[in-house]
Amino acid sequence: MSRDHLAAAPVSRHHRVVSANLEIVVGDITTLAIDAIVNAANSALAGGGGVDGAIHDAAGPELREACRPLAPCPIGEARITPGFALPARFVIHTVGPVWQGGHHDEAELLARCYRNSLALAAEHELATIAFPAISTGAFRFPLRGACEIAIRTVKDETKARALPSRVIFCMFDQKSAAAMRAALL
Repeated sequence: MSRDHLAAAPVSRHHRVVSANLEIVVGDITTLAIDAIVNAANSALAGGGGVDGAIHDAAGPELREACRPLAPCPIGEARITPGFALPARFVIHTVGPVWQGGHHDEAELLARCYRNSLALAAEHELATIAFPAISTGAFRFPLRGACEIAIRTVKDETKARALPSRVIFCMFDQKSAAAMRAALL
């Protein structure tokens, strides 16, 4: 598949284009035929529940093997692997913070997840990237605050670099998508 084909691939029938380079979609991140999807990983990069488990299951056992030498991954940092059986060429794994009431630098650590993931995408010359709502599942980061951090960080970072040129927020459900859209205001 050519890079042009990947950049033009549709991502969901339930999408809203927010700007020329930012989209919010409701769907399954493991089905996106783009350059990279972001995995909300645990520090062992070993797969788990939620988005992490779904990505590992869809990518196949090669992903687990590729992650072993990259672990542990500290909170806020990111690592990249091939996508293996996924339609995405790469998986960028980032470890979000566990919510502890907001007094343990959780907001800055979450922003680092987005910044470091975008930096890896740019370093590897990837034009398209999709993010889930990092840390909002089992790590209990409040959805509204997490969405505000995600939007603000991605907007700031994409102004500073040419790539990635298209950022997708792939939300699991309508509630999360509505929170992400509200964060744009």
